[in-house]
Amino acid sequence: MTHFRREAVALYAGAMATAKKTAKKTAKKTVKKAVKKAPKKAAKKSAAPAKSTAPLGPYTPVVRAGDWVIVSGQLGVVDGKIVSGGVAKQTAQAVVNLKAQLASVGCNIHDVKKTLCFLTDMDTFATFNSAYVAGFDGSRPARSTIGVASLPFGGAVEIEAWAFKPLR
Repeated sequence: MTHFRREAVALYAGAMATAKKTAKKTAKKTVKKAVKKAPKKAAKKSAAPAKSTAPLGPYTPVVRAGDWVIVSGQLGVVDGKIVSGGVAKQTAQAVVNLKAQLASVGCNIHDVKKTLCFLTDMDTFATFNSAYVAGFDGSRPARSTIGVASLPFGGAVEIEAWAFKPLR
């Protein structure tokens, strides 16, 4: 193993350990915030169903690893259901969800340095690309877009992001 590879492996292992610790802290804070806000929301709209901010699976939606913030893949989901309207609407909603996750840790779309995007149909790339560009408010992070067989909940689009936001 070369010196560079050993260094990279060590750096990755350290980042993952930090991410795991941060994820636990973030999860606790998220639960505390949700508990504090729940009575206020219930008082305002007692007839309306509560919106879920919980992840749709067994993962942490956003973690900090040092100066990096990693947002798990976001789908075009509202209230636990894929939005109707195809790739354009799903992409727009996935970006809205991404922005919300970023904001929860003090970041914004302009802090994003890399995205990893998944499409179930690469023939929809142009439509996806238009909605993605509109949602990123002029920001142009590095990006990979990969065609996949399927996505959770029957989604057509998923966007993962890595943001850089120094702690100091």
